[in-house]
Amino acid sequence: MAESNQETGLLVSFKRLCATAIEIAQVRLELVANELELEKKRLFEGLLWALAALLMLGVGLVLLCGFIILLFWEGYRLSAIGVLMVIFLISAAVLFSQARQRLSHPQGIFSASVNELNKDRQALKPKT
Repeated sequence: MAESNQETGLLVSFKRLCATAIEIAQVRLELVANELELEKKRLFEGLLWALAALLMLGVGLVLLCGFIILLFWEGYRLSAIGVLMVIFLISAAVLFSQARQRLSHPQGIFSASVNELNKDRQALKPKT
């Protein structure tokens, strides 16, 4: 009879251990979900601001090009257009290179989750 109480005690202890493990996993998954949500919001806001900036930049560049071409209309119209074209092509190449470099090196959006999992692993390691 004492043996059945001990099995019940071991079973209860095992159930508590499983419940704790499930709770830890749930907390970590909620942390990952929160980080994903924050990253999604940050990316959307960044893209929205970038789109607005690109729109304003486009309008400004069209007006600047028109101004420069009208300024040199009499004798250097083709030279002004050629110089502006070269400036825009070089700028586009530099910006494309920067964009490709930044997209090829991710920053790691799950850094908080990884840190928490490392803390959990350290806490579960046997002390020597």
